Amino acid sequence: MALQQTTRVENGIDLEVLQSTIQAIEQDPQPGRCKFRTHTRWLGANHSRTTVDDFYAAKEERHHLEAFEVDADEPPLLAGQDLAPNPVEHLLNALSFCLTTAMVTHAAVRGIHIEELESEVEGDIDVRGCLGLSNEVPRGYTNIRVTCHVKADEDNMDRLKRLAQYSPVYSTLINGVNMDLKVEPK
Repeated sequence: MALQQTTRVENGIDLEVLQSTIQAIEQDPQPGRCKFRTHTRWLGANHSRTTVDDFYAAKEERHHLEAFEVDADEPPLLAGQDLAPNPVEHLLNALSFCLTTAMVTHAAVRGIHIEELESEVEGDIDVRGCLGLSNEVPRGYTNIRVTCHVKADEDNMDRLKRLAQYSPVYSTLINGVNMDLKVEPK
């Protein structure tokens, strides 16, 4: 008679895989140092396509199972063709995805069961800044509001909110990041 192996899963997260990764990084921090990359190609007007394929993690170069392509464009009001979300909408999307992942994963580790999670993200931006019409307004978002609708034990709502701190995108937005920009001839 074969023994059945059971996997501990919470919120869809395989806790044994996650704990194994965490333990490996606790013993040697180097595998936790990652580099993620994108390659964007301008397609014309305000339309561009980004490919996401390779990244560095666990001390080696890796590839996703398949390369992903994501398009960005602008609405007609900003001289685009409205073929895809614009870059600032992609930023809100990245924030929403990252907050969701952080909450679900860290809740699972803490034994907090989440039945459903949806979020709404809205940001305020004054395009006069990015159009170069005013130096008096920022060129990016001035306020971002996130509302997460979670179907879970109500006693855990404050704990779930605190788990947002583990989102790399959230953390980058609230703390800032060092940036190095180069423009080189092709």
